[in-house]
Amino acid sequence: MTKLLHNRGHRDEPTLPPDRPDALMAVVLDSALDPATDAHPERCKDREQAILDLCQTAHFRPEGLTGPFILHIAVQGLSGLVFDVRNEEDMPLYAHAIALSPFRRLIKDYALMIDSFEAAMEEGNRTKVQAIDMGRRGVHDEASELLIERLTGKIAMDLPTARRLFTLMCLLSQRG
Repeated sequence: MTKLLHNRGHRDEPTLPPDRPDALMAVVLDSALDPATDAHPERCKDREQAILDLCQTAHFRPEGLTGPFILHIAVQGLSGLVFDVRNEEDMPLYAHAIALSPFRRLIKDYALMIDSFEAAMEEGNRTKVQAIDMGRRGVHDEASELLIERLTGKIAMDLPTARRLFTLMCLLSQRG
């Protein structure tokens, strides 16, 4: 299975210390997100930026475990998302699946806003771009808060980490 992988320190950007107990040293996505077949350059850019940011700044800690971690994310069946947490040697430590159904409306709204944003960018309509971007951020924030709530007691994370994970959830659910 082809997987996308980004390791911390792969670029010259600053990263968090690798001995932090809530750090992600890598994020692995299922093969449905093959960049060679993604027709949307903006979505490729969003995916790569989300992964890079997660590897540099994430605060991600499964209950009772100490990292740093490698996180594998995949769609399970038609309705679930699996967070497969592994140690530095990529050995499984913990897996948790969440239902995507509570996120369906938010994922759909977010996808529509991304499409509208791309169209407005092509038109060059700055006012429309700014309005859509504000709405997109609102949906993103709502989804991030829901993700934190759904993972309470299982995986702790901050809002920026949840935002980046929601971006990847959207991409995975659209392709999954």
